[in-house]
Amino acid sequence: MSVRRPGLRRLPLHAAATATVAVCLFPVYWMVTTAFKPGRDIQSDTPQLWPHTWTLEHFRTAVGAQGFALFWRNSLLVTGGAVLLALIVALGASFAVARMRWRGRRQFMLMVFIAQMAPWEALIIPVYIISRDTGMLDRLPTLTLVYFMMTLPFTIVVLRGFIAAIPAELEEAAQVDGCTRRSAFRHITFPLLAPGLMATSLFGYVTAWNEFAYANFLIIKQQDSRTLPVWLSSFQNVFGTDWGATMAASTLFALPALAVFLLLQRHVTSGFAAGAVKG
Repeated sequence: MSVRRPGLRRLPLHAAATATVAVCLFPVYWMVTTAFKPGRDIQSDTPQLWPHTWTLEHFRTAVGAQGFALFWRNSLLVTGGAVLLALIVALGASFAVARMRWRGRRQFMLMVFIAQMAPWEALIIPVYIISRDTGMLDRLPTLTLVYFMMTLPFTIVVLRGFIAAIPAELEEAAQVDGCTRRSAFRHITFPLLAPGLMATSLFGYVTAWNEFAYANFLIIKQQDSRTLPVWLSSFQNVFGTDWGATMAASTLFALPALAVFLLLQRHVTSGFAAGAVKG
C-alpha cells in the first residue's frame, strides 16, 4: 500500500485557502486597478482585468476635491479619540475583572458580551433621537463617543483575557519589593500587554475608520464635520457617479488602515489569540 505524501494530503487545503484569498482580494484588486484606468476603459463594455493605459488623473481629482484635507483630519480625530478612550476605559475595567473579586463581576462581563453581540445598526434611531434632543447632532465629539461605545466591549474582552494570562505573582513580587499596586501594574503588567493593546487598537481603528452609517445620519447640516466614508459618496459628474475618482479616493482611504495593520501585524495574532482563549 502506497503512503500518500504529506504535501499531497494538504493540497486540497492549500487550494481552498488560495481560492478564499483570491475571492477576498479580488474586489480590492479591482478597486486599485480601476483607479488607474482612463475613463473610457472604465465605461467600456468589455471589462479589463489589467489596465492597458495607466493614468493618475483620478487621483488628482480625488486629492483636489473640496474638503479632502478637512475630512481626512476629521476621520483621524474621530478615530484616534475613540480608540484612545476605549483603551483607557477598557484597561481599568479589564484589570478590575481579571485581578479583583467583587460582587457582580460575572454579571458585568455578561453585559459586556451582550453589548458586543448587539447589532449597532439597530441602534441608529435611538442614538439619533438622543443626539437630537441633547443638541449633539452635527458634532465630531458625538461620533467619537459613538465609536467609543462600539469598540469598548471588544476591547474589554480582549484585554481581560490578556491580563488574566499574565501571572499575578509577578505583580505580587514587585509589591514585596516595595512597589505599590499601581506602580507594579505600570512597570510589570503594562509592558507585557503590548500585543493585546495593539490588537484592540487595530480593531478599534478599522471599525471607526470605515464606519459610514452613523457618520451619515448624525452629520446632516454641518457638512464640514463629515468624515472620509461619507465624503467618498460625493464624486458625481453630469453622467452620474465618477467611478474613477471614487476608486482612487477609496484607494487613498484604505492606505492608512493598511499601514496600521503592517505596523501592528506582529502583535495582532498573539493579541487576538490570548484574548479569545485565556481567562
